[in-house]
Amino acid sequence: MKHLILNADDFGYSYGVNYGIIESHLRGVLTSTTLMAGMPGFDHAVSLAKAHPSLGVGVHLTLTCGRPVLTDHKTLTEPNGDFHSQAYYHNEEQPLDKDEVYREWKAQIEKVLAAGIEPTHLDSHHHVHTFRGLEDVFVRLAREYDLPVRNSRRDCTDNHVQGVPCPNYLVDFIEGSGAHFHTPLTEYAPAIESNMHRILLEAFKTLDCVEIMCHPAYLDTAVMLHSSFNLHRMCEVDLLISPATKAFIEQLEDVSLANYKTFYQEVRK
Repeated sequence: MKHLILNADDFGYSYGVNYGIIESHLRGVLTSTTLMAGMPGFDHAVSLAKAHPSLGVGVHLTLTCGRPVLTDHKTLTEPNGDFHSQAYYHNEEQPLDKDEVYREWKAQIEKVLAAGIEPTHLDSHHHVHTFRGLEDVFVRLAREYDLPVRNSRRDCTDNHVQGVPCPNYLVDFIEGSGAHFHTPLTEYAPAIESNMHRILLEAFKTLDCVEIMCHPAYLDTAVMLHSSFNLHRMCEVDLLISPATKAFIEQLEDVSLANYKTFYQEVRK
């Protein structure tokens, strides 16, 4: 049996994001999400996750959004205490202490565990673990906590990252669809739906496990003010709860919906 994981990033970002993710799971095909330990909606997300344990919950390791869990960093934050933006990490001349990254990410994982959530896997916001050699830190933590990881190497169909299990392939709703943040709402869902169908039909000819990365949400002030990706998140909720999406997945030959927990159980047999 082949596995399809549909994972929503940004759980804990805000109430609107949390509700969109839970709706996409309860009424749709979403199987998994990843939780941001340092965001304002963390406690709300934890309560929803505990109320709906069929949703797999991993940790969305963060360095580029919100504030850190620890407060003694010298290279990870702006003067106001917020994390740096992505641009900081793309500049090799900016200081970066990998030990600080390790301690911060470990604190994020421990916060999730302390809240009573057993994480299913690790990934990162903006794929920051792929920046500036941070994959080594990411893999170190995955091994310490015995967790699988997201495969963020788009040109790679291996089932491991440095020996740590991962799905063969990652599909982004947007990538390759021709859609973007400014695509008219009436055109966005059809574009990503067609793209998803095309990629999955091709991928499952040769691969055993594919993850679809998505960002469903309902709108609230936090999303509108602080995320460049906002209105289109509602379209992703609609697509995930659409009967047509469920019907398409059901007709994929020898493919079942899974989360990272069920995926990892199969890998370890």
